[in-house]
Amino acid sequence: MGTKVTQKDINNTVWKACDTFRGTIDPSQYKDYILTMLFLKYVTDVYNEKKAEYTIKYDGNEERVKRALERERFVVPDESSFDYLYDNRSNPKIGEKINHALAELEEANREKLGGQDGSNIFRNIDFNSSNLGDEKGKVARLRNLLNDFKSLNLSSSHLENNDVIGGAYEFLISNFASDSGKKAGEFFTPAEVSTLLAKLTKSQSGSRIYDPTCGSGSLLIKAGREVENNNFSLYGQEANGSTWALAVMNMYLHGYDSAIIRWGDTLRNPKHKEGDALMLFDTVVANPPFSLDKWGADDLATDKYNRFWRGLPPKSKGDWAFISHMLESLNTSGKAGVVVPHGVLFRGASEGKIRSKTLQEDLIEAVIGLPSNLFFGTGIPAAIIIFNKQKINKEKILFIDASKNFNSGKNQNVLGENHIKHIVDAYSQFHNEVMNKGVAEEKFTYVADLAEIAENDFNLNIPRYVDTYEDEPEIDLIVTQIRIEELEKELANVKTEMEKYMKFFN
Repeated sequence: MGTKVTQKDINNTVWKACDTFRGTIDPSQYKDYILTMLFLKYVTDVYNEKKAEYTIKYDGNEERVKRALERERFVVPDESSFDYLYDNRSNPKIGEKINHALAELEEANREKLGGQDGSNIFRNIDFNSSNLGDEKGKVARLRNLLNDFKSLNLSSSHLENNDVIGGAYEFLISNFASDSGKKAGEFFTPAEVSTLLAKLTKSQSGSRIYDPTCGSGSLLIKAGREVENNNFSLYGQEANGSTWALAVMNMYLHGYDSAIIRWGDTLRNPKHKEGDALMLFDTVVANPPFSLDKWGADDLATDKYNRFWRGLPPKSKGDWAFISHMLESLNTSGKAGVVVPHGVLFRGASEGKIRSKTLQEDLIEAVIGLPSNLFFGTGIPAAIIIFNKQKINKEKILFIDASKNFNSGKNQNVLGENHIKHIVDAYSQFHNEVMNKGVAEEKFTYVADLAEIAENDFNLNIPRYVDTYEDEPEIDLIVTQIRIEELEKELANVKTEMEKYMKFFN
């Protein structure tokens, strides 16, 4: 069979493709062009592999081969194939041809790609855009892009594993989000944080799993992977058009063809419904935009889904708006996990009232403080809140201070596997065993009861509960005095030497 295509091979190709666009478009836009081309190469290679198999199986009978291919994951029309575009790579109208290829690919797979939302997933990407340079420069760049991907064989039999394609998105973001600021990383949850959140909300077989701010879908995919078998369904919604398109492609690249990813503003226009009511889920996970301004408070003061019955969050901070949506999307035994800025834990006014009601409902199971500088585009530390409709430890909350549990990276801090395991083990113990109030693990975890939290005005700020104070090491005065005397002698000797040099030069 030969050497398999690895994640490193794909990352190298993606990195090479980035050179095609350097100095022409913003790094935050690289992913739109490169991942779309990667997707096109993938579906072409998979289609060609299946076509070869059916040609042998049906002894070259073209009609039977055609019928068999129509039942496959994707139909790839001749003029939509990567191979056709590669053959036309020097055509002056190659940008138009790529756009046409994508439109035809979507039309041929309407129910699979766009049918779920009636939208064109490639509508936000234009390979004929003047942003790619003048006509001559644009043709050269697109020719280079096609050349970059030509050598990769992404058919199933050549791939090391199914993850190597989807991993390219994380590779792109991790390399360019810090370069281009928040713009490139605003939709991206670092892989380690996604893994942690997925493990903390581990779903059972048969679960419906939902992410209302799904970005590229990486968190949703990781949540699905925590299920012990393939009996689960994935649902997501994303407001940004190009990011939604990447999420749809990402699901197919990872083999989650049945995932339903919708495009639109989740707060103003939730798309996952059953009749006139919100669809309910077993698991809800999200990393919503931190403290989103103008999230829709004016429009949603009267919300037909009654998501804000605990109170309407402030206009300038949408954190509790997303949380309220998540809570109202849980079924009677559901669990939710959300990444939030620390202000969500202690801010007062309307947020304080919503938080106190949520606590009095006994929905909050755990509050976990994360290290600073984990996220692209912001150095502020975040926290994870776990909500659970079926808590074992009634009227108790587990606090975990994991702020010092990280490995230092070049641009970002990183949660190591050992750090993730430490957090998950502490939570799992609390989740599965009845525990008493008090310190569970010194300087790391604390179990608070609702009465104590009420005494603190329903403030969930982690340092109020987990004591991480480190005693200063005791100073040995005798040793210190001896060292001071030694230093004074050394200083006197230096002064004497200096005086000699000064006399010599004078």
